[in-house]
Amino acid sequence: MDLPMVRQHLAEAEQHVALGERHIARQVEIIDELALAGHDTGLAVDLLDSYCQLQVCHVAHRERILKELEAVGRARR
Repeated sequence: MDLPMVRQHLAEAEQHVALGERHIARQVEIIDELALAGHDTGLAVDLLDSYCQLQVCHVAHRERILKELEAVGRARR
């Protein structure tokens, strides 16, 4: 893959990681709000777990792209 394409993929991956962080933070807030109001938090916690698992995938994908970017950079030298 060429350097501009790898950089574009990295930018997209960074956006996914950032969005995932915001989703996780908001879901924690929702869980706290539900708990304070005496509501069941089971489904909200399950969703948080899903967000966290997805975030692991987003971070791993970003790391793979960073390694590819390093490889492309070395190949261009």
